[in-house]
Amino acid sequence: MAALNAGDGSQILDRANNFGNEEFQRVQKILSACGVASRRESERLITAGRVSVNGVPATLGQSARLGRDDIVVDGVPLKQVGELVYIMLNKPLGYITTMRDDRGRKTVADLVKGLDARVYPIGRLDMNTEGLLLMTNDGQFAQAVAHPSYNITKTYEARVRGDAARAAFLLRQPMEVDSHVVHAVSVELTGRTADVCVLQITINEGRNRQLRKMCAQCGLELISLKRLTIASLGLGTMKTGEWRRLTDEERRSLMNG
Repeated sequence: MAALNAGDGSQILDRANNFGNEEFQRVQKILSACGVASRRESERLITAGRVSVNGVPATLGQSARLGRDDIVVDGVPLKQVGELVYIMLNKPLGYITTMRDDRGRKTVADLVKGLDARVYPIGRLDMNTEGLLLMTNDGQFAQAVAHPSYNITKTYEARVRGDAARAAFLLRQPMEVDSHVVHAVSVELTGRTADVCVLQITINEGRNRQLRKMCAQCGLELISLKRLTIASLGLGTMKTGEWRRLTDEERRSLMNG
């Protein structure tokens, strides 16, 4: 995540004034709720020394009072973050789902340089996964869309080698991935060639590389993976690398699951 830009900030400031005013909250929660970054990315900002509270570098787990304490990110006071923005991106292969990469790799930030506000990704698609990615600076919206407890469905197209019929059954059964019990909501075989099958897999969680690990457990060789939809929102005719703003109706639909 690059340095924040000062701006009008009216919408975020209004939200900030209504969020936890005079109430102690974890600093990373405040940053997320005010649209600076996701909760996880906010924790990284804090550990990297890029956040201060009342002139002193913040520490992970520290609490502060929004509206009473002076919270600064990359030298910019929190109230100067820009307007609330919601976009969808058709992420290409080969891009890292982060706003800054210390190793100089291509990031999704490179794809939204024309956007007149600073946003961050909701969840992650790994470098070798393409498709629908949402980005915002609204922490409450990001939490509602990304957190597994909200059960928002995400549908992927997986091109695989192996016994797809057997795997389709197994993917719908509970299995353990990284100490969590998960399963696909639905699995459909939508295409087949001599040695490659196309599966459309829907899940209602989005843990780290979850589908890749599930396919491996079912004996499948995953050739490619593309996210097609999040809830009722799909890519439509968007070309790879394109982005657009969500409509108000689309945003409300996602918030309602």
